[in-house]
Amino acid sequence: MKAYTRLDYYSLAILSIIILFWASGCSVTRGIRKDQTLVHKITIKGVDKQYQESTLNYVDKEQQPNNWFNLQFYYLFSNHGKRELGEAPRILDSNLVEFSRLQIEKFLQTKGFVTAKVTDEIKVKNRKAELIFTASKGPLFRIRKFQDSIVDAKVRNLYRSHRTEFSHVQPGNPFDKDSLAYDRDQIFQLMKHNGYYDFYRQYVRYEFDTTFNSSVADVKMIIDNPPKKAEHTQFTINNTLVVIYKSNGKPGKNNTADTLQVDSQLRFVDYSHKFKPKAVQNYIFQKKGELYDIDQQNLTTSRLSELNVFRNVPNPAYTKTADSTNRLNSKIDIVPLKHMTDRVEGEFIFNGGRNGFNVGNTFTDRNLFKGAEILQVKLNWSVLFDNSTDAIGSSAIQNQDVRVGLSLIYPRIISPFNLPIPGKYGVPHTTISSTYQLFFQKGLVSRKSFINSLTYDWAETSQKLHTLTPINIEISEGIIDPVAQAQLLAQGRYSYVYLIGRKIFTSGSQYTYQYNANKLYSVNTFGYFRGSIDAGGNTLGLMSNLLNTPRDSSGQRTIFGQTYAQYTKLETDFRYYKNLGGERVLIFRINPGIGLAYGNSSQLIFEKNFYAGGANDIRSWLPRTLGPGQFNRAVYGPATDSLAQSLRDRLKYLDQFGEIKIVGNIEYRFPLIGNFYGSKMNGAVFTDFGNVWRLKPETDSPNGTFNINNLYASTAIGIGAGLRFDLGFFVFRLDAALKLKDPQFTGSDQWVLTKHYNELFRAGSFKQNYLLTNGESYNFMQLNFGIGLPF
Repeated sequence: MKAYTRLDYYSLAILSIIILFWASGCSVTRGIRKDQTLVHKITIKGVDKQYQESTLNYVDKEQQPNNWFNLQFYYLFSNHGKRELGEAPRILDSNLVEFSRLQIEKFLQTKGFVTAKVTDEIKVKNRKAELIFTASKGPLFRIRKFQDSIVDAKVRNLYRSHRTEFSHVQPGNPFDKDSLAYDRDQIFQLMKHNGYYDFYRQYVRYEFDTTFNSSVADVKMIIDNPPKKAEHTQFTINNTLVVIYKSNGKPGKNNTADTLQVDSQLRFVDYSHKFKPKAVQNYIFQKKGELYDIDQQNLTTSRLSELNVFRNVPNPAYTKTADSTNRLNSKIDIVPLKHMTDRVEGEFIFNGGRNGFNVGNTFTDRNLFKGAEILQVKLNWSVLFDNSTDAIGSSAIQNQDVRVGLSLIYPRIISPFNLPIPGKYGVPHTTISSTYQLFFQKGLVSRKSFINSLTYDWAETSQKLHTLTPINIEISEGIIDPVAQAQLLAQGRYSYVYLIGRKIFTSGSQYTYQYNANKLYSVNTFGYFRGSIDAGGNTLGLMSNLLNTPRDSSGQRTIFGQTYAQYTKLETDFRYYKNLGGERVLIFRINPGIGLAYGNSSQLIFEKNFYAGGANDIRSWLPRTLGPGQFNRAVYGPATDSLAQSLRDRLKYLDQFGEIKIVGNIEYRFPLIGNFYGSKMNGAVFTDFGNVWRLKPETDSPNGTFNINNLYASTAIGIGAGLRFDLGFFVFRLDAALKLKDPQFTGSDQWVLTKHYNELFRAGSFKQNYLLTNGESYNFMQLNFGIGLPF
């Protein structure tokens, strides 16, 4: 009789769906009529490689071959188009083929091949069509001479002084009409940055003369004056009116408002009666007397939106003053979000005989003190059950974690120093937070901690983000189950008693720097970096030594009667995102970290250690179930030894940690279904690798020490695939990951998937032996559900 775990049944169900999909028939023409032909392939001839991809984009969308997966999904589940699923078959249409030919021809002509001609050919076989477009490009025309004609002397000087900064239209360059359009847009932006509020793109036009025998073009750029005017008008900013309505977008029943003339420029009108002028004053970037600048206009709109207290912030509306001073009055109409909101979130995890849930509730009070401050109260409850035993109800709880957090976020830097407001690239924040956490591990420990911090975050540029926590005070205390403590001491595992069963106090600072965080949700090619440092106890250590404070029974210094910790923790996260065309992206990630205890501490406190495994880490392992190094939990003794098994069960999820972490990921993301009930379904395949290690040899973690010579042998490797459901405002993710190389074993036995693949969905000698030596089942596969991308 084969023995299956619950996870095996989930895995078999997924595999069955895949087999059913393939068995349903893979023919791409099975869903079209016999008199129809499916566009199956497009061939472009006579076009240089650099233009191949762009040329394909000019083939009409309805004549571009289907994505195979999208088409099969449509055949299976759309009910002949009655449901919005997959991608309908692209049927050959000769009219659209002709339209595509003309579009390709025009495209080549705009790229400088002025005499280009394109022909088309259709080949049909088995109701599948290949479209062949053949281009005769002719010579590439280049710019021989460029000149400008600008009547307005002030505009002419402005253009000529900045032309070299942006112009793509240069003698010797290809006669590319896209470059002409680019230059025209840059001229428009230049004028809008320098006070020319009334300037339009239509004022910029080109005249060109092509000499066919020489394959060259002479280009003249002309900027016309406004009709019946001798010059373009420059405008300066005058008064600004900010009007805040109620959250329903209306003034209110009595049309009463809080009205204040803040300064010579800003007039503030608030129908909601919930805001002070300072909520918006710092983010009005267009100042009275300055030239109108479209960048300052957009910056004002963006920053007011980023305050996260307004639902609708349109661009300012401008009116010209009635006199001849060429000034602009601006008005900004704002609709606030609801003052108070409440959001409930939850997730479910399962693996083998273990399952659990995480439930959170976030209450948000926007604009607490009428200055766009945000108060958040977060409640979170996590429970992990172990149903591999016969226990039910509360007795089946393996561990649970309860957190209560309070955060007050100010949209500015609050400091005793007069610091400039760095709001050009993002709204800065000051966050004051307190968190109380209660953690319970069945039969082992109950821990409580209280954390208080002051944090600043600001943007140096659009790419460079800083987060500084100058004050971070943590108090934690663990109470060990008496039976567990006796077992630990009996086996000489003093470090665990010391790690989880003491009261500790520390005060420190943290700093994080991020580069290119603003690009993380794009599909471009770029690098991302995050580096952080967390240092604690150094000021307390200095005070303790100066005051010669007393020591506790273990010889450690105390302050205010409490033992304090000293440590430094460093962590970096580097990623490289490579766009492979369209929405296909390849990501490389490396995430190392190290923590050092020194001075008053012999080892890192419990909360500062690294752990491996989880949905955003090495996905083949559950959180806290990998490492350290080649540590194998069989060292506690066989499952038949009740005392050994009891201690192993008590330490589950708490004995696999380290002071060193190296985690890496390689992930390939690609589109699957463009239309899945109004969302996109994307796919991913990935490889995760890494582990955590102890910094020095520990009797509690044999084979867990970091050694460069043993790095490969102690590195875990997992592989997997996943689906991402992109709903626009968030991504729902499902990943299935398999253990490929498990470092708790040695030699060739580490390659568990290739060596024991026959036990992937059933029990055999390997799983049975593991159960006897480690006291728990071995699971090759881990399913991860999550919100958002893993990295």
